[in-house]
Amino acid sequence: MRVAVTGASGFIGRHVLRALAGCRDVEVVAVSRQAPGPWMQPGVRHVSIDLAAAPSDAFEMLGNPDVLIHLAWSGLPNYQSRHHFETHLSEQYRFLEKLVASGLQRLVCAGTCFEYGMQSGELVESLPTDPGNAYGFAKDALRRELEFLAVDTGLQLTWARLFYMYGEGQAEGALYSQFLAARARGDAEFRMSGGEQLRDYLPVEEVARHLSALACITSGCSIVNVCSGRPTSVRSLVEGWLEAQGASMKLALGYFPYPKYEPMAFWGSNAKLQKLMESN
Repeated sequence: MRVAVTGASGFIGRHVLRALAGCRDVEVVAVSRQAPGPWMQPGVRHVSIDLAAAPSDAFEMLGNPDVLIHLAWSGLPNYQSRHHFETHLSEQYRFLEKLVASGLQRLVCAGTCFEYGMQSGELVESLPTDPGNAYGFAKDALRRELEFLAVDTGLQLTWARLFYMYGEGQAEGALYSQFLAARARGDAEFRMSGGEQLRDYLPVEEVARHLSALACITSGCSIVNVCSGRPTSVRSLVEGWLEAQGASMKLALGYFPYPKYEPMAFWGSNAKLQKLMESN
């Protein structure tokens, strides 16, 4: 089986490459705008493509893959930028539609928990979406477009709705990266929000394993929450990092305000994900 991965040089993409490297009988093609770097895995073929100006033979350049894990998305972490729907949404759809027209039959596409909007509590895949930021709106719109495309073409679509994650290679502004930087500097305290918000977190390595497993399922799975299924307070998450790394920093709680584009308490149902993983 040949699996192509867009956004391969990104935070999630490089971990997906590692996860796929451990799969038997899987040939991997890494797709990115960047030249190959330390994130590349041995035996992986690299293809350089700009989604905004993809050539007409993009599918052939990727080696006619059996499945595409689509992670590429620009403009992050600015979730409020209109760029997501004014510019990038159409670029994303044109790229994917072109691949499907050329023969792509299976697609695992990364979505976001921001598609649920300001809904609180446990979030199940059947809930109606109501995104409250530009990024979530654009992702939700792309999902709807791809669902119409799947009906017309027979595309086997899996929409992997990602929740929160942390790990090696995350952007500098992410909570985990800020924590590691503060520890490396020897800071006496770590500045953060009040930490009482409840979220759903997974290590990025686990997210990558789930995405790789979803790519190996031959039929489309529709929407799948990729999450832990457990509500965790941000404060307890950071306290766990402190304990695991033996750090002596104190938490400066309440230094930053809570984000206005997120409810205080939400997490995903992972019942569907667990069922798929058990049957795969």
